[in-house]
Amino acid sequence: MYQYTEFDKSFVRSRAAQFRDQLERWQSGKLSEDDFRPLRLQNGWYVQRHAPMLRVAVPYGELSSAQLRMLARIARDYDEPEAEIYRLACEAQKKLGTPHLPTHYAHFTTRTNVQFNWIPLSKSADVMDLLASVDMHGIQTSGNCIRNISCDERAGVAPDEIADPRPFAEIMRQWTTLHPEFAFLPRKFKIAITGATEDRAATDWHDVGLRLQKNDAGELGFRVTAGGGMGRTPMLGVVLRDFLPWHQIMNYIEAVVRVYNRYGRRDNKYKARIKILVKAEGQRYIDEVDEEFRQIVERDGGPHTIPQAELDRVSASFVPPGLNSRIHRSDETVSSGLRAQAQAHPRFGRWLQRNVAHHKHPAMRIVTLSFKRLFQAPGDASADQLDIVADLAGRFSAGEARITHTQNIVLPWVHVDDLFPLWKAACDADLASANVHLLTDMIACPGGDFCALANARSIPVAQAVTERYQDLDELDDIGEVDLHISGCINSCGHHHSGHIGILGVDKDGQEWYQVTLGGSDGKQSSGAAQAGKVIGPSFSASEVPDVIEAILATYRDIRNTGGTRETFIQTLKRVGLEPFKVAANDARRKAEASR
Repeated sequence: MYQYTEFDKSFVRSRAAQFRDQLERWQSGKLSEDDFRPLRLQNGWYVQRHAPMLRVAVPYGELSSAQLRMLARIARDYDEPEAEIYRLACEAQKKLGTPHLPTHYAHFTTRTNVQFNWIPLSKSADVMDLLASVDMHGIQTSGNCIRNISCDERAGVAPDEIADPRPFAEIMRQWTTLHPEFAFLPRKFKIAITGATEDRAATDWHDVGLRLQKNDAGELGFRVTAGGGMGRTPMLGVVLRDFLPWHQIMNYIEAVVRVYNRYGRRDNKYKARIKILVKAEGQRYIDEVDEEFRQIVERDGGPHTIPQAELDRVSASFVPPGLNSRIHRSDETVSSGLRAQAQAHPRFGRWLQRNVAHHKHPAMRIVTLSFKRLFQAPGDASADQLDIVADLAGRFSAGEARITHTQNIVLPWVHVDDLFPLWKAACDADLASANVHLLTDMIACPGGDFCALANARSIPVAQAVTERYQDLDELDDIGEVDLHISGCINSCGHHHSGHIGILGVDKDGQEWYQVTLGGSDGKQSSGAAQAGKVIGPSFSASEVPDVIEAILATYRDIRNTGGTRETFIQTLKRVGLEPFKVAANDARRKAEASR
């Protein structure tokens, strides 16, 4: 993990002190609400449906055990609203059929940040001080600026990796933090980076997507895309450069963002994202970026060219932890030992198959702890769970954990000899569900239970589907399905990229849900990134589980089972949408007839 320098530490502490001063001036009336609002947003403090929401930056998803324990402390001691606010919130939720709103929780987002939903603003400065004490903050987790840079959760450990993207992500994080030219962009700006052949960072769905690769001469560089994004106008990124030498990446991003800053729309926030500019201007935008880049390099001397010495300095923070002599064993010895344990303990074998991935070191594994379980919202983690993960990371993963794009936690440094005791400990903590990449390993935003922007609730729909599919044998038979749920068109639940996407919509003050099929975030198993297509009119909340069941039953009836069994997305691509549309509408008619 990257280790903060004294400059980094001083910077974050001073930012926390600055925020405390701003808060106190607002509390005393010396700073108006209009003046305080942008200041709190620049530090990650929103005001949502019931209470303030804090978004904590977790660059490229990495967390130490110490940071996890601090997040647990904040959840336990500070994520609790004032009694009257909570009473009113619960009364409002009862009318919607949600009797209880959990407190003392953190929430993992699809961009690997951490959110808290109940911390009072009166305690916000204390929380910022606590975060700063473990090298954390909320800087640029909000606002029209370059946001937290996300990454592949298997960076540095994946066997399919061409180069570790984390040093580049860290260099870019430092460069973009409080960059004066890019602090007031037309809209928010998100960058994702991966160094693997498998795009686990969903780069094509970002404002800028970066994929490390090597050219025919073996030189390292980036494939650069721009203009990806979800929301009400889903678009995939357009390739700007097939290969850009790695040391020029910041000069080039400066050109990309500078042209956007110059020409991006500011008169309509729904048309202000870079994707709208790239779509409208096409080749002209690419030409403008190339010319701006030429001037930055030739006229200005390439001020942000990355020296080899700087890359080496930052890369030194990402060396593997000390690996003892157990690492030096053959693949066959490792595999035979695991097979024997799996035969003796079938549940452990199922977990190995679903939650454990290969590592670039043959005697190491990458383990996913599932935070998708009954009666807990996807991505939510209680204070106790955060403490448990901190302990598991310390015991089994060199003190390091990572938040994933799919709202789980990865332990990247687990030795094969430790897999069985880790599994037993995860079982004790109810974090060992063997459902990774299956239907119940869904993505969901907080939705209308917490978010002021949402049109409908996501969590009850997620829970209804989870409750219906508790049989792991049935889930295994269905196979890999990406189910993504968003409470509004902003698509924080990434419904556009789900094999099955669910979007909450408002119809005359009532909650309804559109269903899309065929989306992909770009993983090889799903094919190229693409947006799903709506399969018909909206469904009521009570109809959604029946619709999902009908869609999956249709898949199981028509999939090819000869040789390698077709996955859901493969069957969908082969036969098209029509059989699934028919099944979904039949499910609606049956539900209507039964009422």
